Amino acid sequence: MTVQRAAAQPYTTSFEATIERVDGRDVVLEETYFYAESGGQPADRGRMGDRSVVDVQVDDDVVVHTLDEPPTFDAGRSVLCRVDWRRRMYCMRAHTASHVLYGAARTCMDDLGYGGFDIRAAADRSSAEAVGWSGGVDGSEGVDSSDADRVRVDFVTSTDVDDDVLVTLERRANQAVWESRDVTWETLSADAARDRDGIVFNEKTEEGVFGEDAEVRVVTVGGAEVAAGQPSGQPFDVAACGGTHVRNTREIGPITVLGRSNPGEGMTRVEFAVGPRGIERRGSEKAALLAAGRALDVGPGEVPEAVSRLQDEVTSLREEAADAQRRALEARLAQFPVVERQGERWLVGTVEGVDANDVEPVARAVAGDRAPVVVLVGRAGSTFVVVAAGESASSNAGAVVERVTDEFGGGGGGSPRFAQGGGLSVDPAGVVEWFRES
Repeated sequence: MTVQRAAAQPYTTSFEATIERVDGRDVVLEETYFYAESGGQPADRGRMGDRSVVDVQVDDDVVVHTLDEPPTFDAGRSVLCRVDWRRRMYCMRAHTASHVLYGAARTCMDDLGYGGFDIRAAADRSSAEAVGWSGGVDGSEGVDSSDADRVRVDFVTSTDVDDDVLVTLERRANQAVWESRDVTWETLSADAARDRDGIVFNEKTEEGVFGEDAEVRVVTVGGAEVAAGQPSGQPFDVAACGGTHVRNTREIGPITVLGRSNPGEGMTRVEFAVGPRGIERRGSEKAALLAAGRALDVGPGEVPEAVSRLQDEVTSLREEAADAQRRALEARLAQFPVVERQGERWLVGTVEGVDANDVEPVARAVAGDRAPVVVLVGRAGSTFVVVAAGESASSNAGAVVERVTDEFGGGGGGSPRFAQGGGLSVDPAGVVEWFRES
């Protein structure tokens, strides 16, 4: 198996190597510090001689570098290689941040298990030209990954990960960053790793975990000053992992949770950002909070309470408006003349400023009072008719609406006691006149 030297020496970004073989655009080196895509972490990009490295994959235990064009160099030659430092560093920060987030989850989630991990960078493209190059450290050239997208971690947990849990998760993760915890990695035998308590094994996703002789690479986020909920001196997180990592949590920078979703039963997916996108998200959220505070004339910390009061006021005003609307409709119905139809008294008239749903409760309440049948006609986009029949009515409300739609088009229906129709081809006054004359 070709060892992922990048994981063991992640800060190595410039090296010379002998070319083992060339096949079109694919190149194999005798040894490489390019990271091949593995375990949810994308492959490195960079330069090999005068060519751009656009992909790195493991094929049959061999690291294969794909270039943008066939190389001008042959097997047996030595070539200068430069890893895109900005992309490498972004992945190191993001991958270590996922470990920190998992460590934080131990303090606020029950029955915790690991469900998956993935780094998505907006700099991922099929060619070097698509992303462009800019200077990096150690003389390397690199993709400007300021638009790096997002990272996800899937947690298997019985905890309902609501907003409070999400806030706690972000707060405790950033506390671990602030505490400048050392991040170390070592190689253990598989038996020794399994005998050690507290190691998270992600065997399905971390393809680089098991090396020669069943060895396991273990990454530890150390336990200097510890966050709330963890015994003093205990590591924050320990996991079998084949990815690249920073040497200290302070190199991660702020971790910003972007959101959560549920990709499967019992699983919660948390997406977060490190770097520019995370900073931009925090800035936009702060701006929105300050704007809300100004609009409500309160400080940022008082916004939730002010919003709650405003919601209560809106609910009260809506109830008052509905009550006023009901009284206005009742007063309008009191002015309707009573007409005789099919041997019983009907109230027939027009209403304004309401729709069919608004008049339903009033029509039902009035039917059987002044008259067994109430017919209300109005306009809400198109002409509608509402018919309510009281308990003593011999008329069928649904049948009445059917006759109206047969006459004026549209559609509708309902029960013997209440029905409504819409899309009529005449104005409300025309429907009322038809009722009173037919």
